[in-house]
Amino acid sequence: MKTTRYANADAKAFYDYIVIGAGSAGCVLANRLTEDPSIKVLLLEAGGSDWNPWIHVPVGYFKTMHNPATDWCYLTDPDAGINGRRLQWPRGKVLGGSSSLNGLLYIRGQREDYDDWAAEGNQGWDYQSVLPYFRKSECQARGANQWHGADGPLHVSDLRLKREIAERFIQAAVEAGIPLNQDVNGERQEGVGYFQQTTYRGLRCSTAKAFLRPALTRSNLTLVKHAHCRRVLLEGKRAVGVEYEVKGNVCSARAEREVVLSSGAIGSPQILQCSGIGDPEHLASVGVECLHALPGVGENLQDHLQVRLVFKTQCRTLNDEVRSPIKKLAVGTQYLFTRTGPLTLAASQVCAFTQSREGLTRPDIQFHMQPLSADKPADGVHPFSAFTSSVCQLRPHSRGHVRITSADASVYPSIQPNYLSAEEDRRVVVDAIKVARRIARAAPLAAVISEEYVPGVQYESDEELLEAARQFSQTIYHPAGTCKMGHDALAVVDDALRVHGLHGLRVVDASIMPVIVSGNTNAPTIMIAEKAADMIKAAQREMAQAS
Repeated sequence: MKTTRYANADAKAFYDYIVIGAGSAGCVLANRLTEDPSIKVLLLEAGGSDWNPWIHVPVGYFKTMHNPATDWCYLTDPDAGINGRRLQWPRGKVLGGSSSLNGLLYIRGQREDYDDWAAEGNQGWDYQSVLPYFRKSECQARGANQWHGADGPLHVSDLRLKREIAERFIQAAVEAGIPLNQDVNGERQEGVGYFQQTTYRGLRCSTAKAFLRPALTRSNLTLVKHAHCRRVLLEGKRAVGVEYEVKGNVCSARAEREVVLSSGAIGSPQILQCSGIGDPEHLASVGVECLHALPGVGENLQDHLQVRLVFKTQCRTLNDEVRSPIKKLAVGTQYLFTRTGPLTLAASQVCAFTQSREGLTRPDIQFHMQPLSADKPADGVHPFSAFTSSVCQLRPHSRGHVRITSADASVYPSIQPNYLSAEEDRRVVVDAIKVARRIARAAPLAAVISEEYVPGVQYESDEELLEAARQFSQTIYHPAGTCKMGHDALAVVDDALRVHGLHGLRVVDASIMPVIVSGNTNAPTIMIAEKAADMIKAAQREMAQAS
């Protein structure tokens, strides 16, 4: 892969656009912007190449998450809502970003998510406006239709692994009143069915593979790896470049047109704050001069909090297939020669979208069903047959924040999710556990379940179920919202993703979501980047015509 010679602060390199972060959004931008050979793009990535074989094996997230070579290894502050616990928040620090180590699940969210964004004044973000960008990026294994595309670079495939316990879960969910749905990314989301995943022929399809690798053949794209952005450079109210560090060398580069932050819901607000863009009082408290007041930077943090119920079974699950060294060898051999078997496993097999209680007009909870169980991925599976029924609230009301604690961009920021701080969230999580148990009591699952292992039947009353949620919940790794799109006091970017009050600076990643989408966040992040690329190109054409 082509890299630039390291420029120093006195001999600046010039580009049309500088994109900070070669992750789920940045790789898309790098590809789409350089389709025009007259545009020069510099892409900065704090991590390294995606050479690690475990990145490309679907189940390799067990090896790449919590690995400092590929993961930022963020840790939240102690959170009162989950009994003072601190949660690990993996974020990709490698080409492809989190698309190189996530659970590969392809979910878009609900039509209403985007219509609600537009209803808040964000023009062009309604469902009908964003659907073409989902279709543009997608290479759907089932073929194209009004909901899906088949000509895009991002491969979306059906699972290569199905097991009895997953079929039983689907049957039990239907018996519990959740309709069968073969395409939760189609006309409607509500229902139960198998996930699709971002894989191709048994290998992960990250944005680095789908978007960046083809673009690197173009002479107008320059990639710099191991480039940690220190700050955006401002001249008055205009972003003119970036300062970054590579192996101890401080470098800078100038953007003739725009700087685009695509560093994610943690990295993007951190870089803005280190650049003097944020809440004046907070910046002053950490010794950063405020160059542009924007109190919403780092606020509005949202995440999906899951409660993982584990049920012991009398039938075989994947726990039995991968427990011993000999069985692991057999699994590895199967994958090596056929690209099938347990190593093709995405983070979950079955998804279900439903209501936590009667009277709701659309799903507010999501299930991720896994045909295995473990305390922690690194610890290996449990020594007994079991499956996991994980449930999360889709649109939490609780809001947290990301705030720098130092002017030094290498110092990790404070991350406070404020889980379960809203009363509605506490109500939904209790009801969600009840729905999970109702599915487990349905005949197809009840026939093979021997015990509720986690949290356990001793948690029965609403107060006890809330305590179980506080104690046994985990993140699904969907941070969003910290550079909110909108026009209110906490908005950071407008509906063209331009930072309010500044010229030549945009944010393009999951941080711009005003409200988190109703499902997994990778596919929507790719859509955001596809739409942003078109907006950037349109702005360039308008400037050319005006001149």
